[in-house]
Amino acid sequence: MSLKDIKALRERTGAGMLDCKKALAESDGSVEGAVDWLRQKGIAKAAKKAGRAATEGLVTAYVHGNGKIGVLVEVNAETDFVARNEQFQELVKNIAMHIAAAAPEYVTKDEVPADAIERERQVQLARVIDEGKPAHIAEKIVAGRMGKFYEDFCLLEQPFVMDDKKTVGQYVTENVQIIGENIQVRRFQRFVLGEGLEKKVDDFAAEVAAAAGI
Repeated sequence: MSLKDIKALRERTGAGMLDCKKALAESDGSVEGAVDWLRQKGIAKAAKKAGRAATEGLVTAYVHGNGKIGVLVEVNAETDFVARNEQFQELVKNIAMHIAAAAPEYVTKDEVPADAIERERQVQLARVIDEGKPAHIAEKIVAGRMGKFYEDFCLLEQPFVMDDKKTVGQYVTENVQIIGENIQVRRFQRFVLGEGLEKKVDDFAAEVAAAAGI
């Protein structure tokens, strides 16, 4: 299996790099076999749909039973017909429930600020050095730990709370295959009772002080 094969497979199917790598591994390095494997799994079909515009959908609110955690999430589909589909509505509700439980900060890895990524990378590199790991494997260890960082903070990378054998991203992809339209989690906001109030009070006090010339 080569990087060239992975890229060629990705160009043909639109599937992600990890899916292409797995498909080639399952097919003993055969690109054609990997194409068939991705089609059998429905991944190639779903990946092609991902390029289509998703301008309809739902904004759903979920409040945890004790009333102390609330979530607003927007999930897009291609048509209003699908937005009114019971399975799509269940998908959106389940994602909102997951956000309430798992507290992600971003939808995808691409949303994580570059400075936050570099700061975490430096922290993990320092840890590896302190642990006495050989320099030639330090970067590989850091790369693995960065994967855990994304898993902790990025919604689509997190293990799905209702079935931790798959990620939220894989759960969405499964529904793309079933529903037959592109589905995208666009944005979300998670609220915790009392959280952030201290910062708002401090910000207000600072504004008042600035206005008074203190």
